[in-house]
Amino acid sequence: MISHPSRQCTVELQALPSRIGQVRRIVSAQLRYWHMDLLIDRAVLGVTELLTNVHLHARPDKTCTVEMELLLDRLTVSVRDHDPHLPVVDDAEPLATCGRGLAMVAAMSESWGARPEGEAGKVVWFTLPTSVTAAPPVPPPVPARAPRRLVEEVPAAAFAEVEHAVDLGSRQPAPARSAVAG
Repeated sequence: MISHPSRQCTVELQALPSRIGQVRRIVSAQLRYWHMDLLIDRAVLGVTELLTNVHLHARPDKTCTVEMELLLDRLTVSVRDHDPHLPVVDDAEPLATCGRGLAMVAAMSESWGARPEGEAGKVVWFTLPTSVTAAPPVPPPVPARAPRRLVEEVPAAAFAEVEHAVDLGSRQPAPARSAVAG
C-alpha cells in the first residue's frame, strides 16, 4: 500500500543565467510545498550545476526540461536537453573556478548519472534521500578555545595601590628648588 503517491513537477526553459535563478526559486517553493525543506539546499545546488552545464555546453540550443519526482524514499531531479553528448567529469583542481559542477553533484547526492535519449539529447539526473537520517552528516562543533590573554593578569590590589599613590602625590607640595648663586 502506498501512503503517498509519487509527486512530480516539470519546468521547461532556456538555460540562461536569468532563468536559472527563477528555476532555483521554483525548486525551493515546490520542495517547501511537499514539506521537504531539508532537501532544498542540495536540490537547488544540484539543479544549478546541471542547468549551468546546459548553458555552457549544450548544442544546438539551450532549451531544456527540469523534472523533480518525489517518491517515498527519494527525490529525483533531472535535466533533459537536446545535446546528445554525455557529460564528462573533469579532474579539476580543488581551487578551480570551473569544471567542478558534476563532481559537486556526485558529492552531495545519493546517486547521479546521465543517459542518452538517441539523437533527441540526454538526461542528467541525481537523487537525494528523503529520510532525515540519510542526510549528509553534520560536522562536529568546533571546540571552544579559552580566550587568549593579551596581557598578564594584574591583581586588583595592584590597581588600588597605584590609585592611592596618585592621590597622595597630588596632595603633597612639590619639593622646593634651591637657587644656586653664581
